[in-house]
Amino acid sequence: MIKVSGLTYIYQQGMPFEKKAVDDISFEIPTGDFVAIIGHTGSGKSTLIQQFNALLKPTAGKIEIDGIDITDPKTNLMSVRKKVGLVFQYPEHQLFEETVYKDIAFGPKNMGLTDDEIKERVLEAAQMVGLSEELLEKSPFELSGGQKRRVAIAGVLSMKPNVLILDEPTAGLDPKGRDDILGRLSHLHKENPDMTILFVSHSMEDVARLSEHILVMEKGHIVMYGTTSEVFARSAELKKTGLDVPQITELTHRLREKGVDIRPDIYTVKFAVEEYARLIRSKNV
Repeated sequence: MIKVSGLTYIYQQGMPFEKKAVDDISFEIPTGDFVAIIGHTGSGKSTLIQQFNALLKPTAGKIEIDGIDITDPKTNLMSVRKKVGLVFQYPEHQLFEETVYKDIAFGPKNMGLTDDEIKERVLEAAQMVGLSEELLEKSPFELSGGQKRRVAIAGVLSMKPNVLILDEPTAGLDPKGRDDILGRLSHLHKENPDMTILFVSHSMEDVARLSEHILVMEKGHIVMYGTTSEVFARSAELKKTGLDVPQITELTHRLREKGVDIRPDIYTVKFAVEEYARLIRSKNV
C-alpha cells in the first residue's frame, strides 16, 4: 500500500520565486492497483511521482510504502529505489550502454548480484516487456522508438520493484508503438497482480484503457480521486480543470443532453456497445 499524508512540496522555498507545487495532499493506493494521475500542465503530477522514490524530498508530510516511511531521514534510499521503479518521460534518452542486455543489466549489476542472477533478471524483464533474446545483443540505438521504450521499462523491471511509476509512457510514439506499450503494460499488470502501477498521462483514451482508478490534480491539490468510471462520469468538472474525456464519453454525455436514458459513466467503446445494445433491446432509442 502507498499512503500519503499531508504531503507538501515547495520549490525554491524562502526565495522570491518560491512555488508550492504540491499542497497538503493525502490519499491511499492499495497494493496491486493501476492508477492514472492526470491534470493540466503545472498541476503537480511530476513533482508528486518523483517523491515516491525519494528523488525529491517533501517540504512537509510523509509517504509510506508497505508500511515504511520513505520520507524518514533514517530510511535507506537505496532500498526505497529498489522498491519503487520510476520510468521518466522519453526514457530512451537515458539509454547509454553498448547492448540492450547491458542496459537492462545496469540496475541489477549495481545491486551487487552475481552474473547468473543478473542474467536471470535480464531475461525475465525482457520477456515481461516482449523483447526477444535476439535483440539483447543489439545496440539499443538500432531499435524502433517503441522497442527503446520497452528496453527502458525492462531496465526498471529488472530491479523487481513493488511499485512501477511511468511518466507519459506513450509520449512521442507512433500509433503502433503506442498500442504496443499499452498492451504490454496491461499484460504486465495482469501477470503481476501484486505490483502497483501508477502512470501520468495526458491521453484520456490511454487512461480509459488501462486505469482502475484516477487521481486528478489541479494547482497542487487533488480535486478528484475515484474509479475510472466515477471520474469520467464527472466530465463537466474535468473540463473545468482543462482536461478532456474519452471521445466515447463525450458522445455519451451529448446523448444524455438530448434526453437519451444512458449511463453517464461509459468510458470505453466496449462498454458503450454493451450499453447501446441494452438500449436498443429496451426500445429506448
